[in-house]
Amino acid sequence: MNDIELLITEKTVGQRLDRVLRDAVPELSRAALQKAVLAGLCLIDGLVMTRPAARTRFGQRVSLRLPAAHKILTAEKRRVEILWQDEYLLVCNKPAGLTVHPCPSCPDNTLVQRLLGHFPQLTRLGGSRPGIVHRLDKDTSGLLLAALDEPTRLALSDAFARRKVYKEYLAIVSGMPSSEGQCLEPLGRHPTIRIKMSVLPQAHGGKPAQTTWKRLWSAPDQSVSLLTVCIHTGRTHQIRVHLSHLGHPLLGDALYAPKNIRARASRQMLHAWRLSFTHPQTDKKMRFVCPLPEDMIQIALAACRRIQRIVVVGNPGSGKSTFVRYLANTGLPVISADAIVADLYASGGEVAEWVGQRCGNLQLTAAGAVDKTALFAAMRADTVLRHDIEQMVHGLVRVALDAFWKKQENAGFFAAVAEVPLYFECGWQGAFRPAPLTIGVHCPTAQRMHRTMTERGWSEDKAAALESWQWPEACKEAVCDMMVDNSGSLGELALSAEKTLQDIERRRMAMEQQQRRLLEDACR
Repeated sequence: MNDIELLITEKTVGQRLDRVLRDAVPELSRAALQKAVLAGLCLIDGLVMTRPAARTRFGQRVSLRLPAAHKILTAEKRRVEILWQDEYLLVCNKPAGLTVHPCPSCPDNTLVQRLLGHFPQLTRLGGSRPGIVHRLDKDTSGLLLAALDEPTRLALSDAFARRKVYKEYLAIVSGMPSSEGQCLEPLGRHPTIRIKMSVLPQAHGGKPAQTTWKRLWSAPDQSVSLLTVCIHTGRTHQIRVHLSHLGHPLLGDALYAPKNIRARASRQMLHAWRLSFTHPQTDKKMRFVCPLPEDMIQIALAACRRIQRIVVVGNPGSGKSTFVRYLANTGLPVISADAIVADLYASGGEVAEWVGQRCGNLQLTAAGAVDKTALFAAMRADTVLRHDIEQMVHGLVRVALDAFWKKQENAGFFAAVAEVPLYFECGWQGAFRPAPLTIGVHCPTAQRMHRTMTERGWSEDKAAALESWQWPEACKEAVCDMMVDNSGSLGELALSAEKTLQDIERRRMAMEQQQRRLLEDACR
């Protein structure tokens, strides 16, 4: 039997008996405790109490006798990764998903039972937690220290109590915290959800807690970061609660992370990385490091595998639309800024309605769409009108492009292409995150001008005017990430599109390898 003894104080006086017991034994449900009371297992001042709803009185002594989950622990001959051992103690690497010791919700398949299978001498220590001097949450991986005899267990327990054991964790969190910092918020049990802890003022039962961290790595888009975290107090769920409170919850944390962040990993991304202590029998300084596990590396790298946003630019007549069409033929989703503008200019479109209010019907067709020829002439004559039109159109196109890329990423595409002739002229180099890969399509000026006048019917004056509204070709090409030559045939341009995709895939693989090296180097 497990005996629980309570003294009713001013804080618990007047409460229901089952509520007081639930606060004292949070690992058991209220229903289970009510059954125990009804079964006559609860005594108040030595007398049996069978009413769970009975109200407590100041000074009462409450005893609850619970049957042990297992009178005898059963050894399990299953794998344990022992990193170091001697006759007194051991250090192991606990995998995520393994409970440290038996409890009502997990009576079997625990680390303790596996250790009993490898170290039978632990049976001499007795109890349900033989050799255990500290614990890790079920879904936390990493270094765990255990004693192999009673004097060592007592010495190590004392060292933990006196904060003489140094522990450091690795955590993958949402967002990008400051390069280093600390959290000193007191922690206590959540007032309504008993399986959770929360930031709680000390006046309401919170206990002092100190957590410090340093940022080791962040994904290129700053969506996730790897932290090294030290806890200077040993509160339940301390790292998880403090980081969530700071707005950077652990990925995969089922209790403290919002749904979208919880869904990014199958378990909380927390790993006991470093452990150092003085050996209680040899007085030797012991230091251990356990590398970042592969599942955490993969979760971090997944944040780097964002959709490759591609912007294709080029001066009028360069062949950028044809190049984009060839990319679309490979299966990539594409969008054109000109097509977005066409919708805005159509009858009922936002720009058409604004032009009608601003200029009357002079720049509209009979159907209510923008008359492009009339508006072009008006914009050439009125720089203020041109500025206003450009500001409105560019803003609306930018929103549409961002929505397009997000939609394609949610659909699972590895890349999506936008043809945006005035990408640089709009000053959008830093407008999108992640930043797009810019591809410039080059064609000799004389060849471009010939195309615009013969294929599109532009006058030399119109071609020159539109060219003047763009950056000089050499300046635009100088800032592109990649260039495609279109001075040859259409077949050569189609081959260039295929080669471009191959280059993009090589870039993605190289980037992922680089990020893996950065992660591994950060954890050395």
